[in-house]
Amino acid sequence: MQIEIDIVDAFTSAQFGGNSAAVIITEKWLSEPLMQSIAAQNNLSETAFLLKRSDSEYHIRWFSPLTEIDFCGHATLASAFVVFRKHPHLKVLDLFAEAVGEMHITHRGDGLIAMNFPSRTPQPLANIPCDLLEGLSITPREVLRNNQAYFAIYAEEEDILQLQQDPARLANLAPYDVVVTAQSRQYDFISRYFWPTNGGAEDPVTGSIHTGLAPYWGEKLGRSNLIAFQASKRGGLLHCQLDGERVIISGNAVPYLSGVIDVVEKDK
Repeated sequence: MQIEIDIVDAFTSAQFGGNSAAVIITEKWLSEPLMQSIAAQNNLSETAFLLKRSDSEYHIRWFSPLTEIDFCGHATLASAFVVFRKHPHLKVLDLFAEAVGEMHITHRGDGLIAMNFPSRTPQPLANIPCDLLEGLSITPREVLRNNQAYFAIYAEEEDILQLQQDPARLANLAPYDVVVTAQSRQYDFISRYFWPTNGGAEDPVTGSIHTGLAPYWGEKLGRSNLIAFQASKRGGLLHCQLDGERVIISGNAVPYLSGVIDVVEKDK
């Protein structure tokens, strides 16, 4: 069976930056073992699988090389980029995922793709896990958590840039990942994202976690529009807008590869 595949660099305007995601669009779902095998073979942060309902409506699922992911922002951006590229007349499309619900995606006139996500504001923690404190080389001043990750808050952006992680200790926090963040001089805030249990040591750019970072920093800074930078080796720029119980996250994307994969789906 031959299947079209696209690889896109998301949250960047320059190739080889941001976070790469593979995108596969099908008329019916592949089996879960096959989707997981393809994602493992691709060995990217995520491979997104879209089930087409119409040119502008799709169901979406995301797989890291290790497991299926409930919510992935950069692979959603990559998926929207591929759909808009295949259908140049489209300006809006709707995606649906079980854990996230409806996601309204808009191709803006300035080239950015805007994704409307539910807000997932983190809440303060009274008891901070020892594995979190021992797993980060610099002690945070505050720790919060939402349904995705622990949020380690720092006073200085240099802490984010210099910080080292112990993946073995952070893996003990499963099913939660860890994001470290601080206010920035050049941007409104910066972050890094560690997910040894669900995907890898450090994610290049993580759109989903900004549905928690943006509300946190929006309240702290008294702003509803924020510019964020994820300070990984590849780096990524995210435009965040608070809209009540929703967070609109926008970014650029650039194509890297379009091709065909040959796969054999075994009998179920």
